[in-house]
Amino acid sequence: MPDLRRITVTESGDVTVVRFVDRKIVDEAQVNELAGELGRLVDIEKRRALLLNFSGVEFVSSAGLGKLIALDRKLKMAKGRLKMSDMVPEIMSVFEITKLNKVFDIRASEAEALKAF
Repeated sequence: MPDLRRITVTESGDVTVVRFVDRKIVDEAQVNELAGELGRLVDIEKRRALLLNFSGVEFVSSAGLGKLIALDRKLKMAKGRLKMSDMVPEIMSVFEITKLNKVFDIRASEAEALKAF
């Protein structure tokens, strides 16, 4: 995939593993660019099993959370699956406070998330 600036992508079997380049996902332009790159994985590359690995991410803005919700909806409409892993306690607490831990399948480690597919 050309011009990936906000994510790195690897494959583990039929699962696309996404890691974030930025430690803080805050700026509106950055969030929109990130959403575009994730959207292309689903819309153009037809990836249907995504694992978002949050290792190294220290903060996600509310706009970033909104884009993750939109990505989850998009994948579900395409009969795909989204899982998340490796969240630092601060990020996990944001997901718990917003009850998004009930929306997303969040696993402690990438290995555990991969097994869950």
